[in-house]
Amino acid sequence: MVQGDAELGALEDGALMVLFANGDPGAARVLSERLLPRAFRHAARVLGDRTEAEDVAQDAMLRLWRAAPDWRTDGAAKPSTWLHKVVANLTIDRLRRSGRSVELGDDDFADDAPGAEARLMQAGRLDALDAALATLPDRQRQAVVLRHIEDLSNPEIAEVLGVGVEAVESLTARGKRALKAALSGQKEALGYGDE
Repeated sequence: MVQGDAELGALEDGALMVLFANGDPGAARVLSERLLPRAFRHAARVLGDRTEAEDVAQDAMLRLWRAAPDWRTDGAAKPSTWLHKVVANLTIDRLRRSGRSVELGDDDFADDAPGAEARLMQAGRLDALDAALATLPDRQRQAVVLRHIEDLSNPEIAEVLGVGVEAVESLTARGKRALKAALSGQKEALGYGDE
């Protein structure tokens, strides 16, 4: 039975996966609208390349669709957690394969702000954050992005990265310290003054 978008929007991601597996294209549309932007942001922050991030996000979504027929809603992983795990693996594979360091700085990821000055300040802050993130080791970068940008819980991050919760706590703590150190000399230039 094909449902309307309003009804579908009220459903959990796992239920949408089951509906998609049973032939409901609306379920795929609603789930894509929820998950694809998160997958893209995660990949973009780790890879620093919009085109590569789009490829990774699309590849991860295709893998999610292929997994739909076997999806269980009995307490197994949530589709969002599963997708972040796939994105994490795909981004690490790309980084390793390319052997390159990550360089960010594109203000494509800036949030909308009311005025031009505010937009420029926000873009500068995001550029600085992206550059600082690029200096972190892969696992720390993944943990920080998932925790503080994508707002996943520590247990969800542990599942995505395939490590324990304590390891996630350690990775995010070390990552935050490294980011703070990398950004400490830029407070005034980034508009934070004496904060």
